[in-house]
Amino acid sequence: MTDHKTKIVQAGIGTDPAHGSLPPPLYLSSTYLWPTPSEKGQYDYGRSNNPNRDVLADALTELDGGAGAVVTSSGMSAIDLVLNLIKADDLVIAPHDCYGGTHRLLTHRAAQGRIRVAFVDQNNPAALAAALASKPALVIIETPSNPLMRVVDVKAICTAAKAVGAITVVDNTFLSPLRLRPLDLGADIALQSTTKYINGHSDIIGGCVVAKSAEHVEQLAWWANAAGITASAFDCHQTLRGLRTLSLRLDAAESNAKAIATFLTQQSQVTAVHYPGLATHTGHDIVKAQQSGPGAMLSFEVAGGLSAATQFCQSLEIFKLAASLGGVESLICLPETMTHRGMAETARREAGISDSLLRLSVGIEDETDLLADLAKSFSSIS
Repeated sequence: MTDHKTKIVQAGIGTDPAHGSLPPPLYLSSTYLWPTPSEKGQYDYGRSNNPNRDVLADALTELDGGAGAVVTSSGMSAIDLVLNLIKADDLVIAPHDCYGGTHRLLTHRAAQGRIRVAFVDQNNPAALAAALASKPALVIIETPSNPLMRVVDVKAICTAAKAVGAITVVDNTFLSPLRLRPLDLGADIALQSTTKYINGHSDIIGGCVVAKSAEHVEQLAWWANAAGITASAFDCHQTLRGLRTLSLRLDAAESNAKAIATFLTQQSQVTAVHYPGLATHTGHDIVKAQQSGPGAMLSFEVAGGLSAATQFCQSLEIFKLAASLGGVESLICLPETMTHRGMAETARREAGISDSLLRLSVGIEDETDLLADLAKSFSSIS
């Protein structure tokens, strides 16, 4: 059986029917010829379908083990897309410590009357059981959580959610299918922001939704076309090129992240380190059971509050201050004022997000250089 690493490198290679181009050519066409007024070819209009989007969707479907995929214009449009699978006023269960953009979207969709939403600590069995007793239509799982790296048992939550008839959705942005395969653990849908690890070069915006059932694929594709949230041909072309090196990039970044997490535990100015790869992490055993690696995202808290965290960020050279993640370059962000600023302060505190929490997206630079950059910045707040 061909390994996933081989499949993503080979995706679309040598399939050009026109001129034998080795990589898939870029089709920028917005519209395509119809053979007759009553019949159309495989492609008719770029919003509805496109060869580059199809090749990427096929590769992501294969990677996640789904029935099909819909490639969207962003990670947030991917999350919004799955809300079309439920009816107005249906209940959505989401993690209380989810990504700030997800929290904002669900909160405001609820304010519109489109859905009802309950943010729940999914590591709290009693709280989760109480929420599921309310018969949600959709349960969203984010593991590790953004930005606190909390890990939940995907299989257990999916089993419990399905028992009450809910559709289960896993945001797998932090790990990619090379580290976690949600559909194998019972999820109905796996989604991610392809802006991040899938593309890996911080130069496109995109998302994808991979569904386990053909019925869900059909529904999602219909809504994506109707709402016009499908990804552009160029972005799909770039994303497929980035996907080919995912395995190499993730291995290198994860190796650096492990070294940095260990380093952080030894720093007197650090009050907490959140990295599932550490044996001391509360979710470490779950990680070993359901993942093939801990990933390259981590967060930590520094003594001195917001001012110290701000000073730390501004003293770095290699780690760039930016709100995204998953690229080849190392980034740092301060969730309090950046990625989670859209959440109410009370919601941030309830989720455990302090004003001194810093999130790292570890890149593929030299490990020694990254550690030296962090060490220098610690000296600035000592």
